[in-house]
Amino acid sequence: MSCRMAEATSLPSAVARELKQLLLPEPALTLAVAESVTCGRVQAGIGSISGASHFFLGGITAYTLEQKVAHLGVDRREAQRVNCVSKAVVQQMAVGAGSLFGSDLGIATTGYAEPSPDEGVDDPFGWWSIAHRRRGRFKVVSSGRVECPRARRTEAQAMIAAVVISELVAYLRTWRA
Repeated sequence: MSCRMAEATSLPSAVARELKQLLLPEPALTLAVAESVTCGRVQAGIGSISGASHFFLGGITAYTLEQKVAHLGVDRREAQRVNCVSKAVVQQMAVGAGSLFGSDLGIATTGYAEPSPDEGVDDPFGWWSIAHRRRGRFKVVSSGRVECPRARRTEAQAMIAAVVISELVAYLRTWRA
Protein backbone atom coordinates (compact mmCIF):
# COMPACT_ATOMS: atom_id res chain seq x y z
CA MET A 1 0.00 0.00 0.00
CA SER A 2 1.35 3.41 -0.89
CA CYS A 3 1.02 6.55 1.22
CA ARG A 4 -1.26 7.93 -1.46
CA MET A 5 -3.71 5.05 -0.95
CA ALA A 6 -3.61 5.46 2.83
CA GLU A 7 -4.59 9.12 2.51
CA ALA A 8 -7.76 8.21 0.63
CA THR A 9 -9.57 7.50 3.91
CA SER A 10 -8.32 10.67 5.64
CA LEU A 11 -10.31 13.86 5.78
CA PRO A 12 -8.80 17.02 4.36
CA SER A 13 -6.89 18.62 7.25
CA ALA A 14 -9.07 21.75 7.33
CA VAL A 15 -12.26 19.65 7.60
CA ALA A 16 -10.70 17.42 10.27
CA ARG A 17 -9.58 20.43 12.33
CA GLU A 18 -12.96 22.12 12.12
CA LEU A 19 -14.92 18.97 12.95
CA LYS A 20 -12.74 18.39 16.00
CA GLN A 21 -13.15 22.02 17.12
CA LEU A 22 -16.93 21.83 16.70
CA LEU A 23 -17.31 18.56 18.62
CA LEU A 24 -14.97 19.19 21.54
CA PRO A 25 -15.83 22.59 23.03
CA GLU A 26 -18.14 22.51 26.01
CA PRO A 27 -20.54 20.98 25.89
CA ALA A 28 -18.55 18.28 24.13
CA LEU A 29 -20.58 16.13 21.75
CA THR A 30 -20.14 12.45 20.96
CA LEU A 31 -20.70 10.88 17.57
CA ALA A 32 -21.65 7.46 16.17
CA VAL A 33 -21.99 6.33 12.56
CA ALA A 34 -24.13 3.81 10.66
CA GLU A 35 -23.09 3.08 7.09
CA SER A 36 -24.28 0.99 4.23
CA VAL A 37 -23.38 2.40 0.80
CA THR A 38 -20.19 4.10 2.06
CA CYS A 39 -19.01 0.83 3.63
CA GLY A 40 -16.86 2.31 6.43
CA ARG A 41 -15.52 5.38 4.62
CA VAL A 42 -17.24 7.83 7.00
CA GLN A 43 -15.89 5.98 10.03
CA ALA A 44 -12.40 5.86 8.52
CA GLY A 45 -12.50 9.58 7.79
CA ILE A 46 -13.60 10.47 11.31
CA GLY A 47 -11.14 8.00 12.79
CA SER A 48 -8.33 9.71 10.88
CA ILE A 49 -8.75 12.80 13.07
CA SER A 50 -6.14 13.07 15.80
CA GLY A 51 -7.99 12.89 19.11
CA ALA A 52 -11.11 11.26 17.61
CA SER A 53 -11.33 8.99 20.64
CA HIS A 54 -12.56 12.02 22.61
CA PHE A 55 -15.78 12.25 20.58
CA PHE A 56 -16.13 9.25 18.22
CA LEU A 57 -17.82 6.37 20.07
CA GLY A 58 -17.95 3.97 17.15
CA GLY A 59 -19.76 2.86 14.07
CA ILE A 60 -21.39 0.00 12.28
CA THR A 61 -21.48 -0.99 8.64
CA ALA A 62 -24.87 -2.64 8.28
CA TYR A 63 -25.05 -3.74 4.67
CA THR A 64 -28.10 -6.00 4.75
CA LEU A 65 -31.73 -5.60 5.72
CA GLU A 66 -31.29 -8.10 8.56
CA GLN A 67 -28.40 -6.16 10.10
CA LYS A 68 -30.15 -2.81 9.75
CA VAL A 69 -33.19 -4.20 11.53
CA ALA A 70 -31.25 -6.09 14.23
CA HIS A 71 -28.70 -3.43 15.15
CA LEU A 72 -30.22 -0.11 14.14
CA GLY A 73 -33.93 -0.61 14.71
CA VAL A 74 -34.88 0.01 11.08
CA ASP A 75 -38.50 -0.81 10.31
CA ARG A 76 -38.43 -4.06 8.35
CA ARG A 77 -41.54 -3.40 6.24
CA GLU A 78 -40.41 0.10 5.24
CA ALA A 79 -36.92 -1.13 4.39
CA GLN A 80 -38.18 -4.11 2.37
CA ARG A 81 -40.47 -1.86 0.37
CA VAL A 82 -37.55 0.35 -0.77
CA ASN A 83 -34.68 -2.17 -0.75
CA CYS A 84 -33.25 -0.37 2.33
CA VAL A 85 -32.67 2.84 0.33
CA SER A 86 -34.79 5.85 1.27
CA LYS A 87 -34.85 8.99 3.35
CA ALA A 88 -36.93 7.24 6.01
CA VAL A 89 -34.50 4.31 6.24
CA VAL A 90 -31.39 6.50 6.51
CA GLN A 91 -33.07 8.61 9.20
CA GLN A 92 -33.85 5.45 11.18
CA MET A 93 -30.23 4.38 10.74
CA ALA A 94 -28.93 7.71 12.10
CA VAL A 95 -31.15 7.47 15.16
CA GLY A 96 -30.22 3.80 15.52
CA ALA A 97 -26.49 4.56 15.45
CA GLY A 98 -26.86 7.17 18.17
CA SER A 99 -28.97 4.83 20.28
CA LEU A 100 -26.68 1.83 19.74
CA PHE A 101 -23.57 3.71 20.88
CA GLY A 102 -25.23 6.13 23.33
CA SER A 103 -23.90 9.19 21.50
CA ASP A 104 -25.20 12.74 21.17
CA LEU A 105 -25.11 12.62 17.37
CA GLY A 106 -25.78 9.84 14.90
CA ILE A 107 -25.03 10.03 11.19
CA ALA A 108 -25.87 7.49 8.51
CA THR A 109 -25.63 6.66 4.81
CA THR A 110 -27.46 4.29 2.49
CA GLY A 111 -27.83 4.08 -1.26
CA TYR A 112 -26.56 2.50 -4.44
CA ALA A 113 -22.84 2.66 -5.22
CA GLU A 114 -23.46 1.57 -8.81
CA PRO A 115 -26.38 1.13 -11.20
CA SER A 116 -28.91 -1.53 -10.25
CA PRO A 117 -31.18 -2.29 -13.21
CA ASP A 118 -33.32 -4.65 -11.12
CA GLU A 119 -34.15 -1.73 -8.82
CA GLY A 120 -34.56 0.82 -11.62
CA VAL A 121 -31.37 2.64 -10.64
CA ASP A 122 -29.42 4.04 -13.60
CA ASP A 123 -26.83 6.08 -11.69
CA PRO A 124 -25.34 5.77 -8.20
CA PHE A 125 -26.87 7.86 -5.44
CA GLY A 126 -27.06 7.91 -1.68
CA TRP A 127 -29.09 9.19 1.22
CA TRP A 128 -27.49 10.67 4.35
CA SER A 129 -28.94 11.78 7.67
CA ILE A 130 -27.91 13.45 10.92
CA ALA A 131 -29.75 12.89 14.21
CA HIS A 132 -29.11 14.82 17.44
CA ARG A 133 -30.11 13.68 20.93
CA ARG A 134 -31.89 16.44 22.80
CA ARG A 135 -33.56 16.03 26.17
CA GLY A 136 -32.95 12.31 25.97
CA ARG A 137 -34.59 11.77 22.57
CA PHE A 138 -33.16 11.74 19.09
CA LYS A 139 -34.43 14.21 16.53
CA VAL A 140 -33.46 14.01 12.87
CA VAL A 141 -32.01 17.44 12.15
CA SER A 142 -30.90 17.05 8.54
CA SER A 143 -31.15 14.59 5.65
CA GLY A 144 -30.48 14.66 1.95
CA ARG A 145 -29.78 12.84 -1.24
CA VAL A 146 -26.51 12.81 -3.19
CA GLU A 147 -26.61 12.15 -6.93
CA CYS A 148 -23.47 10.59 -8.43
CA PRO A 149 -24.11 10.43 -12.19
CA ARG A 150 -21.73 8.12 -14.05
CA ALA A 151 -19.51 7.73 -10.96
CA ARG A 152 -17.63 4.49 -10.48
CA ARG A 153 -18.46 2.51 -7.34
CA THR A 154 -15.64 3.82 -5.16
CA GLU A 155 -16.10 7.36 -6.46
CA ALA A 156 -19.78 7.31 -5.48
CA GLN A 157 -18.91 5.94 -2.03
CA ALA A 158 -16.29 8.66 -1.49
CA MET A 159 -18.66 11.39 -2.70
CA ILE A 160 -21.47 10.32 -0.36
CA ALA A 161 -19.07 10.04 2.60
CA ALA A 162 -17.66 13.52 1.90
CA VAL A 163 -21.15 15.02 1.70
CA VAL A 164 -22.39 13.60 5.02
CA ILE A 165 -19.24 14.80 6.80
CA SER A 166 -19.51 18.28 5.28
CA GLU A 167 -23.20 18.39 6.21
CA LEU A 168 -22.28 17.42 9.78
CA VAL A 169 -19.78 20.30 9.90
CA ALA A 170 -22.43 22.71 8.51
CA TYR A 171 -24.99 21.54 11.08
CA LEU A 172 -22.53 21.89 13.95
CA ARG A 173 -21.54 25.41 12.83
CA THR A 174 -25.20 26.44 12.99
CA TRP A 175 -25.87 24.62 16.26
CA ARG A 176 -22.81 26.13 17.93
CA ALA A 177 -23.59 29.66 16.69
